Amino acid sequence: MRRCKDLQAARPDDPWAGEVKKVLRGGLVLRDRCKAGLISEHGLASARGRFAARLGRLIDAPPPWADAERFAKHLANEFAAVFLFLCDPSIEATNSRAERATRPAVVTRKVCGGNRTRKGADTQQVLASVVRTARQRKLDLPDLIGTMLCSPKPVVPEALALPPPPC
Repeated sequence: MRRCKDLQAARPDDPWAGEVKKVLRGGLVLRDRCKAGLISEHGLASARGRFAARLGRLIDAPPPWADAERFAKHLANEFAAVFLFLCDPSIEATNSRAERATRPAVVTRKVCGGNRTRKGADTQQVLASVVRTARQRKLDLPDLIGTMLCSPKPVVPEALALPPPPC
């Protein structure tokens, strides 16, 4: 959506980016209608197919300027994933939650001046992942880290090895 908005601002006379934005926004509206129980599975599949076809036509005919062609190429590369959230309700439509989840690590890196070595960066990455996973699974973080540190050999605690709980 952001890239559509930027393209619209750069070329307000060209309707292509606005049409792409309508298709993407239509997918979000369809998701909301499905969650509210206002559309059947058949209706969802049918509408999803129409949105995919419409987006495919737009990708195949971008305007002849570099930013639009680059965006169309990106959409073509990610085409299978664009409306995946309409196939599986456990998949989010946007990556905002994932980006918010990485924010604490970014702040830590900036406040602490980053990592001075590759080993330090790798350690920070593993610790951030373990802490985030433990919080998402509502695990006792001190107990979990204590188990990992007190083990005579490297161990992945059972609570981390299990698949994540359903959303």
